Parts: sequence; C-alpha cells; structure tokens
Amino acid sequence: MRYTIVRWCVLNLVRVLPKIISPSSSLNYYSHASNHTISLSITSHTLPGQSSSCEPNTPGSTELGEPLRVEKIGDTFLPYSVFLEYINGLGTSKFAPGTYHLLRLNCNSFSDEVSNFLVGCGIPKYILDLPEEILKTPIGQALAPLIETLANSASAGFTVGQRFVEPRIQREVSPEYQLLNTAIEEARLNSIALEARRNELNEKLAKKERKKKKKKKEKRDKTSRDSGSESNSTGYSNSVSMADSEVAEMQPTNGDMAAEMLPSDRVLQMEADERREAEERKRQRDPPIVFKDSMDVAVEFEAFCNLLEGKLNDTERINLDELRQYVLENEGSWALGDNFLNFIGRILYDKSLVADVRVKLLNILAIAALKDDVILLLHQDRREHTIMNYAFDIDRHTVEEQLPLAQFMANMFENLSSSEWLLYISDWQHNNQNISNIRVTTKVAVHSLLSELSDLQVRGVAIIHNIACKEVKTVVFDDVVVELTMALLQYFNGNPSEEYLYASMKALARFAQISGQEVPQLIQMIGPEPNKFRGVSKRVDEMIDEVNKKLR
Repeated sequence: MRYTIVRWCVLNLVRVLPKIISPSSSLNYYSHASNHTISLSITSHTLPGQSSSCEPNTPGSTELGEPLRVEKIGDTFLPYSVFLEYINGLGTSKFAPGTYHLLRLNCNSFSDEVSNFLVGCGIPKYILDLPEEILKTPIGQALAPLIETLANSASAGFTVGQRFVEPRIQREVSPEYQLLNTAIEEARLNSIALEARRNELNEKLAKKERKKKKKKKEKRDKTSRDSGSESNSTGYSNSVSMADSEVAEMQPTNGDMAAEMLPSDRVLQMEADERREAEERKRQRDPPIVFKDSMDVAVEFEAFCNLLEGKLNDTERINLDELRQYVLENEGSWALGDNFLNFIGRILYDKSLVADVRVKLLNILAIAALKDDVILLLHQDRREHTIMNYAFDIDRHTVEEQLPLAQFMANMFENLSSSEWLLYISDWQHNNQNISNIRVTTKVAVHSLLSELSDLQVRGVAIIHNIACKEVKTVVFDDVVVELTMALLQYFNGNPSEEYLYASMKALARFAQISGQEVPQLIQMIGPEPNKFRGVSKRVDEMIDEVNKKLR
C-alpha cells in the first residue's frame, strides 16, 4: 500500500535576523522565533521479497539552513497528483502571489493548512499564535507599522525574475475549488475508514484462525486420551482410529474452505456469523423491560408535524422528511443525514417552541430506540452529545418531557449495541461537570425511580433492571452500583406492585453479586430488610433468597 510520510520541519530564524535587525537590538525574544515547513517522504510498501524505496526531501537549500528538528505528523494516503492539484489550487486562491503577510498569512499558516489537508491535524497552536506574542513586545509594536507598509506594497505588484506579477484581485473562492476540497476530504475520510475496516477484518480473521487451531488441538488431545484409556483396544482398532484421524485431517473443514474463498465472500460469511452470534446472545440474555405498544408512532408524527408548521427552514424540513422515512417507512438509519442531530437539537433546546413539540419528538425517539440500527444515530451524538446532555438535565424538564425521555432510555436496551452504548465511560464536559453515557443513564434511572409519578417510577424500574441484567457486568462500576442500590432501597419504602417489586429485587440481587461487599452493607445499614416482601410471590421469594445469600 502506497502512503506518504508527512514531516514537520522547524527552522531557525535567528540565523537571518541579524541581517535584518541591528545588532544593538534585543534578540532575546527572537531566540524562540522559528519557521516551519512541511516535508513529504514517499514510501512504497511492497510484498515481502520486493524492493522498497524512500525518497526524502529534506529542507536546507535556503538561508535558514538545515532544520533544528524534524517531527513526524502522520501518514497520508492521498496520491501525489491530488496533493499537487491541491497545492496549485492554494497558489491561485488563499496563498496566491501578493497575499503573504508576515503576521497573518505566513509560512506557518501555509504549513498548518497543508498539514490539516494531508493528515487532519495542524501544527501546534503556540506556533500560530507567535505573531500575536511578538506584537505584545515593545519591539513588535515598533515594527508593526513597518510590517503593514511592507505588506501593502507587496500586494501592489512585484517582480519574479523577468516577470511582473499583477496585484491579486480579491474575489470569492470558486465553487469548483470548494467542491474539489470537499471531494478530497471525503476521499481522505473514506480512506481512513477503509483502513480501519481492513484492520478490523484482519483481526477477526486471525481470531477465527486461532479458534480453529485450538479446536483441532483439543480434538487431537481428546482422541489421544480416549485411545489411551481403552484397555481392551487392539492393534487393529488403533490403526483404524489412526486412519480415521488421518482422513479427518485430509478432509477440508469449514475453516479450510473459508480460507479458499474470495476476500469479499469471507467478509460476507463473517458478517453473517456475527449476526447469528448476536441473535443467539439476544435470545439467551435476560429479556429487557421495554415499552413497545404505548403509543401510535403515526399519530405522534402527524401531531409533531402540525406543531412545527411554518417554523422550519429548508434544511430542517429535509430533516423532518428523513425522520418520517426512518420511523414510518422503515428505511433504515441511512436515511438520516449528517446534520440530523442539529435538527434534534433545535427542537429540544429552542424555548420559543411549545413544550408539546419536545414531548412529541421524544415519543417518536422512544419508538425509534427499538430499531436495531438506532446505534448509527447514537454514534452521531458523540460529536456534540445533544441527546445525552438533554437527558442529563432531566430534572430541569417538565414532567411531560421526563416520561418519554425515560422511556427512550429504557427502550434502548432492546438491542445489544444501543444498550452497550448507554454504558460507555468516555467522559465530556457539560455545565462544568465531567459526565459520560453511564453517568447520564444512571441519573435518568435514579431520578425516574424516585419520582412521585407512578408512570415515571415504572420507567425507572425498567432502566435499573435492564442495567443489572446486562451481560457484561464489569462495566457497572462500584460507584454506579452503590447509587442504584440506594435508589432501590428508597423505592422499597413504598409498596410497589408484584411485577415491579420482582424486577427491582432481581436488580438488587444482581448488584449484590457485582459488588459483594458494599451492596450487602448498604442493605443492612439502610434497609428495609428484603424479607419484608417475603410471601408476595414465589419468584419474589427466590430473588430475596439470592440477596440473603450475600448478607452476613
């Protein structure tokens, strides 16, 4: 695979400053001044046994001399022809002759622009801020008028060799140039995604190969143990066994046949195997408590549209149609555009809209949460955390909004992918707090369970039950378990119905298993005793017995 190494070269300006500035001037500040360029080294990676080459292009041909240091920024898979076309485009637009400005558009600006294009990240910010720092010094303030004069005269026209360059006419960037940049950026992102997908598939293939070898080894070991344990076995039977074993080794297994498949066929087979495994896990898990038939999505969507009549711009009307395709026509989450969550954010946070608009939207999202591809919508939320920030502020919303919001969270446990997403621990800042998906889920669960509204309590029971029954219990950290346990114990001070008492006691038993020390201590210190509910039903008694096993 052919790629290009992108390096960042730091050059020393102090070598040429004495020619510009009088030796009597202070150069203390300028000892930190530097010039930066982008260097490309094209490296060809070939199959083992073939040649590889590296063609470095080291800066050093200017008065600045060799660079002080060279640092690798990253790798780019863009072809050189695309890069050259991009550079030529910059030469006729942003960095055209006459646009150079020592403080505002200089070599560091160019390096940052090219670096972002090639690898998606720029040079350090302190380098770009260096001109502002210089202007804050006395010598910088003294030089500022001179720099502006030089910049203005430079833009008026100058000579390059024997050719006079006319002053550049300021005009808008051409649409074709913007389209080219957009297409190149999409190609770069697709290349990154393809590489990540390729690595993922390679890991899966390697894992399957390891499993296949392990099964073969276990089968051989078992065969040898069985043959050794047969005290009455004859030489003939042993030879037959060995012959059968050899035949079995010679016959192609499913894994061997898969190895002879085309890569595309192997990928399809692996994806089919993954779907079967996911379905099997879904069948074997404890069924979550979800709310499927609580409302008619068509009625909710029609009311939602009526409330927004005349209040949406063109882009938002497109987003509304995308939502219709997703929830009413079952088109799949591919129908939702990249800016769909901007539309969701407008509805949730625009206080000029009536509260009923948010209620209708949350009802629709609660139904959409039951879809198996809702995870693709949720991944969009990782950029701005529009939905999760709104959910974290559940105690600030009206009760009418809290109910569908809690139902939305409960319904996301219907599918494994979305339920695992609710328990992510990567944090971000919201209202000067570090929060994460699992912290948001916990807050919604506790707030709902301890609400005075019985319908909201039911949603809280569902969320806590679903968290407790997750297959991977290590994600439920001790502090979260403790918080949920304390909420359950407070809930037990009331008189829950048998259905929700069973779900709550089941969650408590799971939490006692996860945190075998803190949860039992809380039960004994805070109460009430689980035996208080003994006799309500047989299945509740079974859960009480599970809890009592952990109590000292």
